[in-house]
Amino acid sequence: MASTAASDKSDRIATRSKISAKLDNPMRRKATPTDWAINGELILNCSCTVFCPCVVSLGAHPPTEGHCHAWMGIIIDEGHFEGEDLSGLNVGLLVDIPGRMGEGNWKVAAYVDDRASGKAYNGILQIFSGQAGGTTGLFTKLVSEIIGAERAPVVIERDGTKRRIMIERKIQGEIEMVTGKNNEEPVIVKNTKYWMGPDVIVAKGNKSRIRDYGRVWDFDGMSAEICPINWRGERKFSYDKNLKKIVQK
Repeated sequence: MASTAASDKSDRIATRSKISAKLDNPMRRKATPTDWAINGELILNCSCTVFCPCVVSLGAHPPTEGHCHAWMGIIIDEGHFEGEDLSGLNVGLLVDIPGRMGEGNWKVAAYVDDRASGKAYNGILQIFSGQAGGTTGLFTKLVSEIIGAERAPVVIERDGTKRRIMIERKIQGEIEMVTGKNNEEPVIVKNTKYWMGPDVIVAKGNKSRIRDYGRVWDFDGMSAEICPINWRGERKFSYDKNLKKIVQK
């Protein structure tokens, strides 16, 4: 991938404002414990040329390219927010991190399944902005700018060892599990303290691109992850300045 200096010119196009009025200025956001839960699966593809070092280092190690550009897809198999059912909905994220994941300064855009009710949409935005506390509460510290939030047709497919995401022409990607010595089983990093979940399946990007919010990114052949998730409103993570890692309280 091109160097950061070069990408500053090549991976930006004219952007447009899509900031949702439902989201507060990141500098004013605070995590408030809320009754919510998400069980499902998180998939992502990023700009690291080998498997993401954040999983083992808990965000303390620099990304392989010095920055992390990524998309994430969240499949909500079962979930709720303050009594509102979230089951069956999908969420997409565009994530732009300038350096080590644990040091913050993330820029994030959220795409919420257009099938979501008004209350579900607002709840999902609170969860993924960190305002709802719990597992994602650390986002109030890590995300410095929410560049946009919108309803969109977020399509995520599970197909054996492959996962696909399509959000119109904005995010399109296919990732595939990396198999181990036994070709029938994927390589899995187990029992980690990673905020997403303890077991992370190693994957790679087959076809992957982002074309939105001024970003023009391609992740073909780059690092990818598939992670079963079990997130809750009461679980809390924070960035430990001494350890320089994201840790669970």
